[in-house]
Amino acid sequence: MNKAVMCFDVGGSFIKSAVYHGDNSLTEMGKVPMPAEDWPAFCQALQQLLNAAAPQLADDSPVAVSAAGVVDPRTDTILAGNIPAFRGRTVARELSVFLQRQVVIANDADCFTLAEASADAGDSPSILLGIILGSGVGGGLVINQQIISGAGGLTGEWGHGPITRTEFDYQGQTLHLPRLRCGCGQYGCLDTLGGARGLERLYLHLLGRSADSRTIIEQWQNHSADALKVVTLWSQLVSEVLAVVVNTLGPDRIVAGGGLASVPELMSLLDEELRSRILRPCHGPLITRARYQQQGGLVGAGRLARGLT
Repeated sequence: MNKAVMCFDVGGSFIKSAVYHGDNSLTEMGKVPMPAEDWPAFCQALQQLLNAAAPQLADDSPVAVSAAGVVDPRTDTILAGNIPAFRGRTVARELSVFLQRQVVIANDADCFTLAEASADAGDSPSILLGIILGSGVGGGLVINQQIISGAGGLTGEWGHGPITRTEFDYQGQTLHLPRLRCGCGQYGCLDTLGGARGLERLYLHLLGRSADSRTIIEQWQNHSADALKVVTLWSQLVSEVLAVVVNTLGPDRIVAGGGLASVPELMSLLDEELRSRILRPCHGPLITRARYQQQGGLVGAGRLARGLT
């Protein structure tokens, strides 16, 4: 049986930890605040979590990290705007020296997608596209159970495709949308309007008042005409950009994670809009909700490290 793997899911606010076992089970070990600006404190936090899990690990069990940001496996660097501690670091190499273990690191969306690709051994897709609809828009690509990281580690960043148009017809009205400046420096990226914050921006722009994404979804579920306008426009915006990705990559399936993906009716609407826009006929849902909504990063990190045990 393979050795257990120590797994970390590192975000801008917290570090989650777990032990991934050879039988594909996961023992969660808790989470601690992320010292996002302090590299030595970050290393010490991982060491303390590793020490707590030591009874479940072998002396040479590897460490696997699912990390926020752009992870470039060729340079061993991570570009994460909300984690300054990673700047200028060869992260896996330096952690390996500090922890005295083999360390493997991948982007959190890539780990999420790998977890989902391996979730059902009897129905494993050859090409799986993972989409994250959280505060923003991200994703990952797994082909034949292998993460495709791409040049510079940038595969899966479909949120930085531009929205396809800024005018939409809705019940006889022409709705005009702004091309907002994205955090990447470009204008009009789907990331500005496609995630939960984007849904809130659409609501403010179209209705002239503010509401959080949870309230907007609740209003839509309760058949509010105003919320229906916002969510309909959101589904068209997102599905049009996603259709380009599907027509280019030809995934067998799309798995959705993040806060917006936790709403089944919203994912059904998005799936319907998407299937109306792609070239290949689909007689059933193409978008499915993730099995590992909360643990995908940890599970994917553990599966990523299986080759090291």
